[in-house]
Amino acid sequence: MEEEKKRGSLLLAVVVLALMTLMMVASATKITVGGNQGWSPNVNYTLWAQDKHFYYDDWLFFVYDRNQQNVLEVNKTDYESCNSDHPLHNYTTGAGRDVVHLNVTRDYYFISGKGFCYSGMKLGIHVEKIPPPPALEANSSSATISPPVAAPAALAVAAFIAGFF
Repeated sequence: MEEEKKRGSLLLAVVVLALMTLMMVASATKITVGGNQGWSPNVNYTLWAQDKHFYYDDWLFFVYDRNQQNVLEVNKTDYESCNSDHPLHNYTTGAGRDVVHLNVTRDYYFISGKGFCYSGMKLGIHVEKIPPPPALEANSSSATISPPVAAPAALAVAAFIAGFF
């Protein structure tokens, strides 16, 4: 009976740790550039991006015709002039399914070379820090805990209590 309790407590602790890990990973978002249209000519990416927020640790997915387009990160000047001669980074892997990890808060500029930038295949975005959770009201009489803290705390308490049953 005692051995069964230990196994149950260990299993619960493993589940709690797994849930906490999932909560941390869940903050990153996968964003398919261009939505259903993907990375293709004659799409206004400025219009597509204008109502979106791009946060630190998000991922951009570029889906395109691998035989024609590519994904190049360039500086602002080359972005504005569609100059693909000196890219900062070439994300093209040849599969037409390229991924960019937005792991620095800054401006990013992407174009497709081979003349496709002139057909609108250019994207400029600003990556920002994830906003903090809303602050508690100053005159609030009851203290609350934000969800990212509350869930692991509740699970830890549950694991502790389960050790007694």
